[in-house]
Amino acid sequence: MARLLARLAPIEPGEARAVAAAFSLFFFMWAGYFSVRPVRETVGTLLGAAEVANLWMFTAIGAVLIVPLYGAVVARLPRRSFLPWTYGIVAAVLVLVAIGLRGDMVPWAGRFFYVFISVLNMFLISMFWSFMLELFDRGQAKRLFGAIAAGGSTGALAGPLASDMTVAYIGESGVLLLGAALFVGAIACQRVLLRVWTGQAPPQERAPLDRPLGGNPFAGFTLLARSPYLLGIALFVVLLSLVTTLLYFEQLRLVESTFAERADRTRVFARIDWIVQGLTLLSQIFLTGRIATRFGVTVLLTLVPLIMILGFVALAASGTFAVLAVLLLLLLGTGYAFARPGRGK
Repeated sequence: MARLLARLAPIEPGEARAVAAAFSLFFFMWAGYFSVRPVRETVGTLLGAAEVANLWMFTAIGAVLIVPLYGAVVARLPRRSFLPWTYGIVAAVLVLVAIGLRGDMVPWAGRFFYVFISVLNMFLISMFWSFMLELFDRGQAKRLFGAIAAGGSTGALAGPLASDMTVAYIGESGVLLLGAALFVGAIACQRVLLRVWTGQAPPQERAPLDRPLGGNPFAGFTLLARSPYLLGIALFVVLLSLVTTLLYFEQLRLVESTFAERADRTRVFARIDWIVQGLTLLSQIFLTGRIATRFGVTVLLTLVPLIMILGFVALAASGTFAVLAVLLLLLLGTGYAFARPGRGK
């Protein structure tokens, strides 16, 4: 893998092993999350729209409460220990929920799992890249983070693809155990990365990893309030999330009415995920850069709302799962490929 990455990115001598370990860490972590996300959606169809709406409120409350808690923990826990502890807790929770979901779904297990995965999604990426920024300097980040990010893109494609191919044989509980194993693999990759990096970094650069991050848990809110640019991005994300929320509940309703078996529902959700990730990769490789260069970032940000408008009109006219599936693929694919790079400009 190190040789392949060296051909794809400007990796200097001595960096290939660290980049390969970081690539693998991102792959296992993101594959673990995306492999179990289809199970969350199936749980949503079993609980019903009214119950899911209540769980969304609990998710919002949990997200608000966990932000200062997250800040307090990273301010005290050594940096090298934070990721493995987090991934280990996630793996243990997935195993416990897998036991609770065997056979007929235990209501508490389904509700807890739904909220847990929804909140977890908000922190996995930020935790990963925060750790990467502790290991690689600014010059290395510009050269190497593209290759490392490819690990996450590959994991987001491989995780739901594995669930799609295996859920009929191992069930939802088996998929959760698979996800737990992937998070354990992420822990192993993090240890390898630290061992490689520690062997190469000067002693003065190793010391910070034994110290907590520090800082104020509420610093992010202060930064947001002081920046009109960040407020604009936040408003765009909020409005986009409101629209996709409506689409999400319609997705749960149509999948529930179209597919009777739990395994079929999980397979459908997983298939949508891996096709979306595949479309995202292709769009980022062949379309995003060309559109941004020729027409500017504004066009990238405008494409997604236009697709939403046309898609919702078509969905209102037909009300079928087939139209919904096409809308989801176009919306999520363009959202990942166009809107996120546009917001990052």
